[in-house]
Amino acid sequence: MRLKLGRPSLSSYADRFDTPEAAADFGVTFLGVASLLLDDGETAVMTDGFFSRPSLPRLLLRPIAPDLGRIDSALGLLGFGTSGRRLAAVMPVHTHFDHVMDSAVVAARTGAVLVGGESSANVGRGGGLIPDRIAVVTPGVPLSFGAFTITHLESSHCPPDRFPGTIDEPVVPPVKTAAYKCGEAWSILVSHTSGRTALLQGSAGFVPGALAGRQADVAYLGIGQLGVMDEDYIRSYWAETVTAVGARRVVLTHWDDFFRCLDEPLRALPYAGDDLDVTMRIFDSLATEQGIALHLPTLWRREDPWSGL
Repeated sequence: MRLKLGRPSLSSYADRFDTPEAAADFGVTFLGVASLLLDDGETAVMTDGFFSRPSLPRLLLRPIAPDLGRIDSALGLLGFGTSGRRLAAVMPVHTHFDHVMDSAVVAARTGAVLVGGESSANVGRGGGLIPDRIAVVTPGVPLSFGAFTITHLESSHCPPDRFPGTIDEPVVPPVKTAAYKCGEAWSILVSHTSGRTALLQGSAGFVPGALAGRQADVAYLGIGQLGVMDEDYIRSYWAETVTAVGARRVVLTHWDDFFRCLDEPLRALPYAGDDLDVTMRIFDSLATEQGIALHLPTLWRREDPWSGL
């Protein structure tokens, strides 16, 4: 098979960067890859918090570690610098480097609790977090943070998982990329006392039937690697997430080239690792058939995906 060179052009999807902008206290801010900040003006929770984004040559040639300068810059833009604003929870969707590498640092700098499985906990322990700042979840058992209720359900990484397995010892960076094994993968359900509900699906994998009987008006779907899967798999992923929870709006994440610093404009992952064009073609068809709004999020912009639903 001939390797397809280049990468999809985001300009082809310019009209999809139209997730409604937040006008009230409640908002969701896209931070690249599968990192999302949800806040209601009083409490804030975040998935992943991955800001270091080491380059591919760095990743291949040297051990990796959180970039404190990039993390502090991002947290400052979000108001977690000198303003005294605090983050309640950091929730890695799984423990590959492009999700969990910065999570312990973000928790330490914002006062947050690191929430996830034992693999996430071992990243936190290696990052110096005290036990009170680490919460190991029980699948299906909700946790409360202010007006937010968070429920973790078992999920799966999109195949192939290049670093499978769990993290069974504390990870003390700098380490090889392979130290960040996938660990426990999650579908995260969020509900808020305002009535807003969301599914946060960080990886394009699923456990058949795991979301049956659950409800979420909005689905944030990670689509990394999805475009190189066969069409049956892509349609099954939609069915096991969007259809399963009855979502009326879908916002796509994990399509951006995470080897590129957030100071530069986002671009799609190259065809060698993913094909956004394939995913968009199939998802466009499914969304149109089912009357579901399909969007791409805008980096750093506080958005309200529940607006108009």
